[in-house]
Amino acid sequence: MSPKCRGCGEYIVFIQTSNGKSMPCDPSLVPYWAKEKSAGKVVTPNGKVISCEFEGDLNKVTGFGYISHFSTCHHAARFKRKRRPS
Repeated sequence: MSPKCRGCGEYIVFIQTSNGKSMPCDPSLVPYWAKEKSAGKVVTPNGKVISCEFEGDLNKVTGFGYISHFSTCHHAARFKRKRRPS
């Protein structure tokens, strides 16, 4: 059984990113089309964060990944860490 978000109550999965941090993501894999400097972001199952589009030619799909739950949760602002002054 997957954990649930403490903010909205939706199911989430934690994906370990390539820098070693656990990122909460929506549990469904989605198709993506890699595109540098795109506003869309996807986390691959092996933890790489990629700029992408979420629509395109299905014959040219780059792969499947997870959407960060921070971008879909209505309560994500509750969990943002405050930056320390430099």
